[in-house]
Amino acid sequence: MAASPLARLRGKFLVFDGPDGCGKSTQLGLMEAALRAAGLPVTMAKDPGGTDIGNQIRHILLDYDLSKMDVRCEAFLFMASRSQLVGEVIDPSLKRGEVVLCDRFISSTCAYQAAAGFDAKRIIELGHYAVGQTWPALTIILDLPPELGFERTGRVPSNAAPRRLKDTVGQRMMFADVRTDAMESRPLEFHQRVRQLFLKLQDLYPRPVVHVDANGSREAVHARIIEAIDRATL
Repeated sequence: MAASPLARLRGKFLVFDGPDGCGKSTQLGLMEAALRAAGLPVTMAKDPGGTDIGNQIRHILLDYDLSKMDVRCEAFLFMASRSQLVGEVIDPSLKRGEVVLCDRFISSTCAYQAAAGFDAKRIIELGHYAVGQTWPALTIILDLPPELGFERTGRVPSNAAPRRLKDTVGQRMMFADVRTDAMESRPLEFHQRVRQLFLKLQDLYPRPVVHVDANGSREAVHARIIEAIDRATL
């Protein structure tokens, strides 16, 4: 019997990322099922959060008024959550030969925070300190125009100009459970910048990035992801 084409993912760390409404959760579920059907052990992870300590940090970021928080403090909190996730979940799983599938990672900060005007190169530098050598073997960006993403989620972005740069940092947009009003407070232009930064991520990221068209049926998108993984150098 021929080996599954997914067998090469054993012991690899993969991240699924992309703008709001791109279908990450659906595609992560389909990939987990495909890997398990191929006989591969899988660990599911999410960022930010995914550990007891990370969830406490997530609670601070989601449930408190951050208007007085310096953006550098916010960035450090996100990176602290990732440090714990790597040490507690990702590294041990990889050592056991499991495939780690993660919902978002440093790639999200490179898009959302940089869309507000902050230097993505500094984000990468901070990421190196936070996670050491544990960067994804492959980051899969599910690409979708923001208009379609909002249509999928039923949200309508604001057409208003951003108030202050500090107020539009946007890292909280990485949460699936962010308040709707917080999501909608960002103008469409902001989400368009996020998409463009995701599309340019490979020019800056230290590990391989592939882009997959997320428009279409869940089965069609899943097939594109499998093809992209098969072509990628891991």
